[in-house]
Amino acid sequence: MDKKLLSILVCPVCKGPLDYKREQAELICYADALAYPIRDDIPVMLESEARTLTEQEREDR
Repeated sequence: MDKKLLSILVCPVCKGPLDYKREQAELICYADALAYPIRDDIPVMLESEARTLTEQEREDR
């Protein structure tokens, strides 16, 4: 992922910061407990495409 792009992306739901998880190819919003997928190096910033974080993922932050 391009660092410049990562620096300007925010959660589309709450406009909060996102954490990049390279291993999972996801952008994480802990405030909304959502993980947005990255497909072919393109972030899919749609709430309908995001998965909900598990309780363990929220705690492991």
